[in-house]
Amino acid sequence: MKQILQNFLDESDAAFRSYKDLAEKASKQISDEEFFRAIDEESNSIATITKHIGGNLRSRWTNFLTTDGEKENRNRDSEFVAGDDTRESLMKFWEDGWNALFETFEFLTIEDLGKIVRIRGEDFTVSKAIIRALAHTASHVGQITFLAKHFRASEWRTLSIPKNKSAEFNRYLDKKEEKGNYLESARGFAEKVEEENKSGRRE
Repeated sequence: MKQILQNFLDESDAAFRSYKDLAEKASKQISDEEFFRAIDEESNSIATITKHIGGNLRSRWTNFLTTDGEKENRNRDSEFVAGDDTRESLMKFWEDGWNALFETFEFLTIEDLGKIVRIRGEDFTVSKAIIRALAHTASHVGQITFLAKHFRASEWRTLSIPKNKSAEFNRYLDKKEEKGNYLESARGFAEKVEEENKSGRRE
């Protein structure tokens, strides 16, 4: 049982890191103008999603075990307004949030998983709070990836399995001794296909 609980902690940490990497690789493909562009009045831009994730993570994971996850100094509504923010300032805000998360994971132990933490006064076990945060973060990373792909269109450099390459990806995994994280394997395969296509064009 101890190993199962440790696996949960380790794999949760790895999943968070993988989603962070996915969002950053998607964002790197877009211009500053696209970073701040909302596709309609009701939609969030990549800038505001980035700001929201940073604010959410910093609030939830600062003093995680001892204070409510919705900090008094958090202004959630402001996270959905870019205002005078720059891309650089928002990426720093993003990093601050992730640092709060990863620093917390460094000291979390399996004994902590059954402890109770609070979010807006509601009780959660640590394990449930982790799952909740992971699901929330993943949903917004999906939005970032969707928007970046929308803006890049035919110039998009895929971060998952390329179209019509599923069978080839399966063979790639079969030959791969260290399977690792699925998302990372898919991105590694996509980069391999892209390099092969570039080599073919040069020839």
